Amino acid sequence: MSQFQAPPQRILLGILFMCSAGVLFAVMGGVAKQLGADYSSLQVSWARAFGHIVFLLIFFLPRHGFGVFRTRRPFTQLARSALLFTSNLCHFFAITFIPLAKAASISLTAPLIVTLLAGPILGERTTRARLVALFCGFGGVLFVIRPGSEVFHWASLFVVLSATCYGVYQILTRLVSGIESPETSTLYSSVVGAFGMLLVIPFVWITPTTAFDIALFCAVGILGALGHYCVAFAFGYGPANIISPFQYFQLLGSVAVGNLFFGELPDAFMWLGAAIIIGSGLYIGWSQTRKPKAP
Repeated sequence: MSQFQAPPQRILLGILFMCSAGVLFAVMGGVAKQLGADYSSLQVSWARAFGHIVFLLIFFLPRHGFGVFRTRRPFTQLARSALLFTSNLCHFFAITFIPLAKAASISLTAPLIVTLLAGPILGERTTRARLVALFCGFGGVLFVIRPGSEVFHWASLFVVLSATCYGVYQILTRLVSGIESPETSTLYSSVVGAFGMLLVIPFVWITPTTAFDIALFCAVGILGALGHYCVAFAFGYGPANIISPFQYFQLLGSVAVGNLFFGELPDAFMWLGAAIIIGSGLYIGWSQTRKPKAP
């Protein structure tokens, strides 16, 4: 049965998986913020990538063996991995200075960046209406960041860089999606962060002194891996145009985590900017499901 003919029960399950991913990513952000107060963002990002690799190998090796590492696009896979690591590093660095909800709002521009770059890189058609929605979405970012005002923080720019890297990462993922298996692409997504950073980690390493900190380092990798796994499951249970909008649930999760553990409360401008970004993303997603009019 095609996912577009999926029964309501399966679609609901897909929505629950996507919402669960949003909660997991939000909690992961909270854990990374807690660790960032005492440890380098490089060390936290490495733990995120290494934990991701270990978690996936436990599941993939018994089924696929070491053949899961075989790739026909090694340079593209490594580029994807480097982009994802850079995205995580910039995000984890930024949230040590700015609220989780603010960072999550800016991160929601990643789908807009994918739409902007899909034309020149993938040759996908972008209509005038989508371009208007793109500019509106990026305008929403200005409401969240508010450059030139007293509430502006330079760390917000690192979240913009993080979203850009993640958008390009998604573009490259599309390029290899019909060539590589999902297991191979998922595994390679954290290779650079997990193994490439071993050359740098000794220079920034701080040995955790408490069992609680060790648990947090383990959790940041496991939460990220579980979140990505939930996203993969979500799209297997329903059509993308129905499931994708629920990725914005991560914003609510970030607001809850930020409020409960760090006493962070978003202001009206952040909510307005987030609403504009989400609205733009939803319109672009909806417009991509419509059939083009006959000339």
